[in-house]
Amino acid sequence: MNIFDIHPLTWEGLLCCFLSGVIIGLERQLRGKPVGVRTSALICIGTYIFVAMTRAVSTDVTDPSRIVGQVVTGIGFLGAGVILTRQGVVVGVTSASAIWVLAAIGATIGLGFSWLGVRLAVLAVFILVGVDLLENRFEAMQRGVHQKPQPGRGSKQDSAKGSQ
Repeated sequence: MNIFDIHPLTWEGLLCCFLSGVIIGLERQLRGKPVGVRTSALICIGTYIFVAMTRAVSTDVTDPSRIVGQVVTGIGFLGAGVILTRQGVVVGVTSASAIWVLAAIGATIGLGFSWLGVRLAVLAVFILVGVDLLENRFEAMQRGVHQKPQPGRGSKQDSAKGSQ
């Protein structure tokens, strides 16, 4: 028995998941967003394990794609946990999307496309940072995305003022 044998997983797959999680998690953590390095790496590795383990499941007994479907459902609940409403403004949707992308990257790596997963992580960070730069540069890109609560639109302070 070789303790370094992790079949059906691979060390390359685990490394690519870790790198992908660090790439996305570092961007989130440095900007003070939910889902930092640890969480990102664990989401990617966890999804990788579930998907890669489907190779060990007999297709005569079950459909391996059902396992992927269940992972996607579970990740949806995890992503929903970071979406909040603060003073009438929904926050955390981008972090929830990052969780979903991390799971997709883990699944990609689990299906044998290890380095594609790392490239997708770089693309995700490019989108996260690039769109933020564009939003800061062009006011028109901020419409409807980063709205602040307006007086008279249902905030708690407005309700208190109206009842006086």
